[in-house]
Amino acid sequence: MSRDEHTSESAAADADDQRLVLPDELRHELKGPMGPIETDADVLLEEVSGPLITVGDVVTYHILQAGRHPDVALVDEQTKRQTVDEEIREVVTDATHLEAINPPAEITADVVDALLEGLEREEPTTILVDGEEDLVVLPAILAAPDGASVVYGQPDEGMVHVTVTEDVREDVRALLERFKGDATWLWAALDA
Repeated sequence: MSRDEHTSESAAADADDQRLVLPDELRHELKGPMGPIETDADVLLEEVSGPLITVGDVVTYHILQAGRHPDVALVDEQTKRQTVDEEIREVVTDATHLEAINPPAEITADVVDALLEGLEREEPTTILVDGEEDLVVLPAILAAPDGASVVYGQPDEGMVHVTVTEDVREDVRALLERFKGDATWLWAALDA
């Protein structure tokens, strides 16, 4: 094996080590909302007092239409596993600043790194995810400061508003500990 082949093989192994995979037995636990559901973006925004992270194209679209730019928005040009309408796609990807790869049912180091970079920026940041952004709600809750809002879509119901507290973070940590894979890289990234 050549040195280059070994190096690329090591990089692939590292990438596999730096991801968490949602086990089938946890899927049902993630179906329920983690906070109150709101259908009106203006009403939801009345409850937002700190940084705002949106996860999902339709949620991000409604928040933007209500006149607020999320501090960090994660979008993947999909809703309910279908391509979003062209108008929504254009609005939510208009100011894409970062891109990340995150396959469905996974949380990768790539998307967590992009999330953390977005949170450090002073200007609103949109992250276009190649794959699926749904599970990024979990590291977003862990990375956001106390009092921040993480908003994501609950299919056919509305927008879930999670206000970040230490109790919510503890629940999310416990969930992530049950994912397949070694979460050491995630805890290290979030402590940095």
